[in-house]
Amino acid sequence: MDEQFVSIGKAAKMLGMSIDGLRKWEREGRLIPVRTVTNHRRYRVADLRALMHEDAPDVAKDTRCLLYARGSTTKQQDAGNLDGQLGRLTAFATEQRWTVVAALTDVASGLNEKRRGLHRLLDLAQQHQAGIVAVESQDRLARFGFTYLESYLHAFGVRVVVMEHTVKDDQQELVEDLIAITTSFSARIYGKRGGKKMGSTVRQAMATLAQEGVPE
Repeated sequence: MDEQFVSIGKAAKMLGMSIDGLRKWEREGRLIPVRTVTNHRRYRVADLRALMHEDAPDVAKDTRCLLYARGSTTKQQDAGNLDGQLGRLTAFATEQRWTVVAALTDVASGLNEKRRGLHRLLDLAQQHQAGIVAVESQDRLARFGFTYLESYLHAFGVRVVVMEHTVKDDQQELVEDLIAITTSFSARIYGKRGGKKMGSTVRQAMATLAQEGVPE
């Protein structure tokens, strides 16, 4: 089988168990599938094969967990956004009977590649300090490129568990991400100074729209 991921039906057939049994394992945190954009379950063939062979590493049994929360601004942090995320993640981990190894946070855009908390998370994964990374929603880990991070973590035997599979629509954070993208591409075209100028222009335009509203 050359497929990297299979449906729940194929996964159940490979393991010789029922679909309901796989769903029960998911609720218990024993075997967590990834989700497609249409919210369908997909199971990694490597995980299934590990379960089929006693001499293979069974990543589904590693219940050591890293919690990760992110807010885009200090305003969100002051409002208790990060504490709220960590509280819900901790409760979720307790419910799943996972052992929390570390709770990591960042106050930065989801586009920022230099997040200290994220880099610490990756370091711990490389050191095999945990088998699970738990986040409240995909965009908390990364606004774009979530699948790349997920695949990277899986290479070290770490699976990503997402509490909510819908991306949260935080208007302020989306605006900041738009400005960051505009500034980055403008800098490539017009140089560093031109990029900053374009980013400032977009910020002013968005502020004006927020104050005046969008005409119907």
